[in-house]
Amino acid sequence: MNTQFEELKMYESFDELANDVLDLANEILPEQMFYLTAFTDSQQVILKLSNQKSSIQITENMVVDLSTSVCNRIDFENNQPLRYEDIKRDCDVEEVERLLDDVNIRSYLGIPISLTNGEKFGTLCAVNDEASVLDPRSIALLQRIVKLFSYYLELERFVWRDMLTELYNRRYLTKYFEDDSNTHGALFFLDLDGFKSVNDRYGHDIGDTVLQEVAARLQTIVNEQGDAFAVRLGGDEFVLHFSQAAGRDEWGHIATQIIDELSRWDEGYQVSTSIGIVTYIRDKRTTLVTLLKQADEALYQAKSAGKRTFKFVH
Repeated sequence: MNTQFEELKMYESFDELANDVLDLANEILPEQMFYLTAFTDSQQVILKLSNQKSSIQITENMVVDLSTSVCNRIDFENNQPLRYEDIKRDCDVEEVERLLDDVNIRSYLGIPISLTNGEKFGTLCAVNDEASVLDPRSIALLQRIVKLFSYYLELERFVWRDMLTELYNRRYLTKYFEDDSNTHGALFFLDLDGFKSVNDRYGHDIGDTVLQEVAARLQTIVNEQGDAFAVRLGGDEFVLHFSQAAGRDEWGHIATQIIDELSRWDEGYQVSTSIGIVTYIRDKRTTLVTLLKQADEALYQAKSAGKRTFKFVH
């Protein structure tokens, strides 16, 4: 499961609040079946249903390819809902009509849920197997509920995120590792080379900008790896966690890619990174504290070897 959904599991009272949102929505439009969804870059997951209409082929935990999802056609940029009171009458896009007809939906209302930074979270949807009246007042009330829900998501998000870079924080890494059932993986411990000189020469505002750019590049790299995520421990220290099995050659290739990506600066900053790598096979003796200590020792060896390189735990 994508780490975004692993993060949701950590949110306090998420299930309770999600159920409250659906209950309030049903008070406004009692004839509809409501559901909450969340997006990844490529998928849409049905998180919760208000009630199950046996005729509508939508279930909790259902995963839909985002490229074929009707919800992906909602205007998130302008925060505008997508409304079809009668698919047969109102929809002029054959593909949309077919997608909804395949799951026996005749009326559809999709309301975007976004975070304050503009990032898409997902949708609140109301559907029926019959044509429906979806009046503007009811839609406006539902949008207000969604706005309150997005505030809650924002508060929870920053419990588990670093506020400067929006990468995950140490608390998330600790909780994830405690709950993780994967049998193997790897930790990359990164420390930036030359970052102090950027702060000294250009000031802390530019230093923060560099950290944000480093975070963005690391996020791109972990996105390419599937089940992986990036953490800012603090200062100019970062950790990448990979939940996969690989040999040293593959880990070395990823480490080299990271070093190359963090060494290119159009502004002329003399910044790169050194990396300590620890791989593990999970057993009762495997703790995050131990792995971080081992990775930190390997990082020290990389620094001692001249920086801008990586070392494995021996």
